[in-house]
Parts: sequence; C-alpha cells; structure tokens
Amino acid sequence: MKKFLAGALAFMLLLPTAAASSKTINPALPQLPSPSPHEKVVMLFSTKTKPNRSALEKMIEPFSSIKIRYVFHEVFTGFSIEGERSEVAKLEEKYPNVQYTAEANMYKTNMEESVPFIGADRVRKFFDRKGARLTGKGIKVGIIDTGIDYHHPDLARNYKGGQDFVDGDRNPMESRNKRGMTTLHGTHVAGIIAANGVMKGVAPEAELYAYRALGPGGQGTTDQVLAGIEQAVKDHIDVLNLSLGTDVNAPDLPITTALNKAVERGVIAVTSSGNSGPNLWTVGTPGTASEAISVGASTPPMKVPYLHNRLWKKDIKLVPMYGGVPWNLISPLQMVKGGLGEKKDLKRVSGKIVLIKRGDIPFTMKVKNAQAAGAKAVIIYNNTGGEFLGRVSDEVRIPAAAITRKDGEQLMKSLRRRRVLASTKYRIEKDRLADFSSRGPVTINWGIKPDITAPGVEIRSTVPNGYLSLQGTSMAAPHVAGACAILKQAHPDWTPEEIKAAFMNTAKEMKDDKGQPYHAYEQGAGRIQLDKAVKTETLVMPGALSIGRLPSARFEEKEKTMLIKNVGKEAKNYTFSIPEPQKGVHFELPDPFTLQPGEEQKVTIHAERLMTYPKKADLIDGSIQLSDGKQIIHIPYLYVVNEPRYPRVMGFAIARATSGSMLHYEIYLPGGAEEFGIALYDPATMKYLGLLDWRKKVGVGFIEKQVPIPAKMNVDLNQVFAVAFARTKGREDYQELLLNLATPLQKKGNG
Repeated sequence: MKKFLAGALAFMLLLPTAAASSKTINPALPQLPSPSPHEKVVMLFSTKTKPNRSALEKMIEPFSSIKIRYVFHEVFTGFSIEGERSEVAKLEEKYPNVQYTAEANMYKTNMEESVPFIGADRVRKFFDRKGARLTGKGIKVGIIDTGIDYHHPDLARNYKGGQDFVDGDRNPMESRNKRGMTTLHGTHVAGIIAANGVMKGVAPEAELYAYRALGPGGQGTTDQVLAGIEQAVKDHIDVLNLSLGTDVNAPDLPITTALNKAVERGVIAVTSSGNSGPNLWTVGTPGTASEAISVGASTPPMKVPYLHNRLWKKDIKLVPMYGGVPWNLISPLQMVKGGLGEKKDLKRVSGKIVLIKRGDIPFTMKVKNAQAAGAKAVIIYNNTGGEFLGRVSDEVRIPAAAITRKDGEQLMKSLRRRRVLASTKYRIEKDRLADFSSRGPVTINWGIKPDITAPGVEIRSTVPNGYLSLQGTSMAAPHVAGACAILKQAHPDWTPEEIKAAFMNTAKEMKDDKGQPYHAYEQGAGRIQLDKAVKTETLVMPGALSIGRLPSARFEEKEKTMLIKNVGKEAKNYTFSIPEPQKGVHFELPDPFTLQPGEEQKVTIHAERLMTYPKKADLIDGSIQLSDGKQIIHIPYLYVVNEPRYPRVMGFAIARATSGSMLHYEIYLPGGAEEFGIALYDPATMKYLGLLDWRKKVGVGFIEKQVPIPAKMNVDLNQVFAVAFARTKGREDYQELLLNLATPLQKKGNG
C-alpha cells in the first residue's frame, strides 16, 4: 500500500467498558486464518484533487467485484470502494491520483437531575431576539451514531429525517436484530439532546437529524463516519454530535481533520473525549480535534454511599456496579473475606457483606456466587491502582460495589485481625470528574483536551421501547450538543468558535474530594453552565492557552495571541491577572484596556519557562484570569517541559496478510522512535521467540507493513504473543497483543 491513511482505526461507542478480569492466556487458541483474495474489503482513498464520479466509474470497469461507496468533496477529498481484496490491490497500484490509502476498518461506539444541573431549566425563562423561549427551536442537530428510534413518543415530534450509511438508504432506524445485535445508543443520545415528552432534553424543541454510521453491535467503517460528517455539512446542520472514538491520541487523523473543516463551514462539532481514564494521555480521536468541543464526563448531584466503621480513620467510598441493584443498605452488617468470589471461597457469607478481590472470573459470576450463598452485598476491590467501574448483569439481585485496591487491602487487614461491622453513610456529591473520563493532553501539538465537562454518570434517557440509565462520555457530549442548540438560538450570529468560547469562559472549575482543582488537561475549563453562557458579555478566544513545549533553555519564550470581544451593551474595562502563579513559568500579561460594545481587541501573552520549574514535572498547568469589571473569566493554560512521558505506542493491530506466509501490522507512534520493534513470545511460558520486525529512527505517525512469518521460529501463530515496543530518549513503551483467532484485524479499543 501507499502511505497509510491515519484513519483506519476502530472507533467505539463511548460507554465505559465493564472492567475486565485479570489477564489469563489460553494456549489453545483457534488458528489465525488466512484472508481469502476473494474476501470483501472497504478501502478509503485520499486524492490530490477532487474526484469525479464518472471518471471513477470508468476506472473500476475492468474490476467486476468493485463498486464505489462514497465520493467526498466537502470535508475530505477522496472516495471509498468495496470489492474483493485481490482486485482492490490491483486498482490501488494503477490509480495515479492517490496520496494515500487505507483499509476502512471499524468505528465503534439520569436527566431529571443532569439537565437542570447545567442550567437548562433556568434558560427557559430567557428569550431569543424574536421573543421565543430558549428551547432550541429552529436549530438543526445532527447525530452520527447508531440511528434513532424515531417512533419513540419522546422523540417523534422532533425527528426531521436523516440518512443510513450502513444499509444505504434514508431510514436511520436503530438496529433491530433477533440475534442480540440490537442498538440503543443513538436513541439515548438523542433523548439527552432533545427529548420532548415524558422526559425533557436540554433543547426539547430542537430538530433532530440522524446519520446512522454505526450498525449492529455499534460498529461502522471509517468512510461511513466521514460520510455522516459530509452529509451534515450538506444539510446545513447547526450542531453535530459524535459520541464515538478511538484509543489513539492523535490530532491529525481523517475524522479530526474532517471535523475541523466542518467547523470552518459553520457546524458546531461536539465530541466525546473517551472512556479510558483516569490515566493521562487517554483522550481519543475525534476528541482530539482542535476546533471541536471535546467533552469529559462529570457527576450530577448524586447520593454516594460510604462504608463506615467508627474505628476507621476515614469512610470508604463505594462505586456501585453498573447494571446492578442500588446500594441501599444502612444498618451495620458483618464483613467477611470472599477470596476471588469462587464458590469454594464463599462458605460462611450468609447475611453478610462479602469482600472479594477483582480477577480471574467475571464480576457477574462473583456476585451471583455470593448471592447464591446468601450474602447481603458484595464489595469488589481492585487488583491494580485507582478506582474502576464494574458492570453486572440484571440477574444480580443483591447490591455490588467497587473500591480501590488500597482501600480493599486495608479492609483485608482489618478482617484478619477482628470481627468487623460496617454501616453505610450517604453523602450528596456533585461536580466530580468521572474516573472513566479520558484525560489529555493531546500528543504532538500538546493541546488541552477535553475542553469542558458535562454530566455523564447514571444518565437516564430514551431507548427503544422505554428509558434506561447509562453512563459514559457518550452521555456527557449530548448535554453540550443540546446546550449548543440553546446558545445558537439565543445568539444566531455567533460562530462555532464564539459558542465554544462562551461555554469555556463561563464553566465552573471542578475540584476533587480533597478540594483541589482538577488539572486543565483533565477537566478543560470546567463543567458547563448553560445559563451563564447565554448571558455572558465577554468572549475570550481561544478559551484555553495550549502553550506547547518549552525546552530547557533558560530564556525560551512563546507568544500566544487571544481575541477579546465585548458582546455586552456597555463599555468594559479589562484586566489580566494570575490568581496562583505556578513555579517554573513566568507570564507577561497585557496592560489594562477598554472595549466599547461590539468592539474586539487582540492581545499577546508571553510565556517564559524558568529554570526553577519542578524537576519531576513535565506538565505545568494553571489558569490566568481576565476581569471585565462584572465577570471573572478563568483561562486554563498548559505547557509541557522537554519530552513529556506520554504513550509511545498506540493502535497496535496485527493479522495474517492475503499471502499466508506474511503478517500485516499497523501501529501509531505519536513521537516516533529511536528504536522500534515487534517481539514474539510463547504465551504459555513467555519464552522469547524472536523479532517480527525491528528498525531505528522511525518518524512520527502510522506504520503499516507486511512482514514474512519467521520460518525459523517453528511456532503455531495461534500461540504467539506479540509485543510492539518503542524506545525514545531513554524511555520505553509497549503494547501487547495476543494473536487471537478469526477477525481479519485485531484492534484494541477503549470501549
């Protein structure tokens, strides 16, 4: 193939995955199959000039299996085709106008509290310029997702049409498959934006348009998502929601580029940041698109259970398992150890709370075993650092919750020493960053993402034939998309950049359990406040300062230009300040100035890295304040020092090539590598078998290559464990992949 197109990645619906059990390796895996030359594939072509459909039809005449899927002109220049692998390969070599190609692989993908929480109920008292209440009326909102159940009574009156890029028709209904491949995600997203019945969404009178790019199982190809963006631009959509993403943190993939172009065309693009938190550098494409509004997930007001014992120094926070029954215990109950939750570990648990370690068997099985043994509740503690979100099936009839490894190990020590009684206390908490919410920054350009946060935990919304609570950044993004519809109705002449700025300028800075602000690359500007955004009288663009990388030179300095606009009705005096100066950076801020109504001014901020920066820190962030005499705007900033510690290996995928003697692999290296390779191991013994590939001085971006299967290894591919590694400036990172049966391309994703 020609240069690999950075877009053939697995996109997923952004719902948090059920936490996995400990990794176990099965040495008896099915044989990895050889793709047939007659296998149907979808290929995406990027071209130097706009393609002509008539010319393309003539070009494919010699190839009986090939047909044209989509021709792109609006946000991407190129086309996609489908055909037998062997004929596609021949066509690829003959077509002269191609910049690069890639196989178009798969993209995947409670309101009563959350909607009022962001100020959506208060804006109903506000009016637009025509005297109508702010409900999103007249604003067109597009949803690229699994479709919409447009017969749902809460959505039917708002649904105006759409297109299905999975089945190739104009009926974007959710998948309905008797074999269990039904979908509901797009309907849930649509309800958050504009439900108008029993439930009320953020913008209950907005017009809904569905672009079904993800089919059964919530999966769709790259070109289908691109086609959805392209059609939304053609349909003059005002706001576009994409609650989908990859685990690749990159600012330059086709979907991110397409979204940036859509914003240039006047579309307000809203994306999910991803569900791979709490680690840094986990924000995924298209949440990395610089011009889109990338949304992280926060908590609405929630009643949070804490485990209490008077002898403990602090109460232990419980995270109820998703899909299970609510944790509603109050009276003290005895706690006992339950091992790994296997039947043999649960002999004397009747009427008690059982403490179980994560790992080996699924959560549902652990809880069902305890339930069968008569337990009152189950607490599962992590086997790695940090919190986690677990999922259990609806067969579970007792409460189940998760705690951290640290808390679990302390509880285990207590249980070894004495009989422990624990009761439950409840606290109302809000504006906490969801543990699963992906964090930034963005690799390569070091941008701050997400831009803002919105409620994404336990959000009840519409689904086919009813209502359901879900959580994820998939639920956070449509809160913002609905808010964009309200703001667009209130200020129809505002550009996407101005609407994004209004939300960032008026966001509420969130703080953790210790009262410390979350970092800028975790929460962006903070949690959205729609009522304040509607009434803002000053716009600061951009809403955050991504300063970039400052090397070790003492006097290295960077300049950043910002536009300040007075959108109020009175003259305003502006003053910059730094509330809490950070060590290691010095700012030269503009002098005070005055703007008349409607007037704007560009200002320059100088940032200098000092030698006194914290030696162990590679991400320095904080905020600058701008006062207009009435409102104080917090402008988050971020700069990175030298070469930060970000993942060097992403999107590793490997499969047998068309030729049975070759393997085909793909990988993304956001920082390049001084040394890169793929090592093979025996998964049963982890014995080193040899290198599949190895090279030095590899550049930034995607690698796609076919390599011969090493004959000297004399191993069965179904028993090979592959590790891709990259070493750069004394640092090493790797990604593992078990060569596991029958899918043509093995992908890792954030679910």
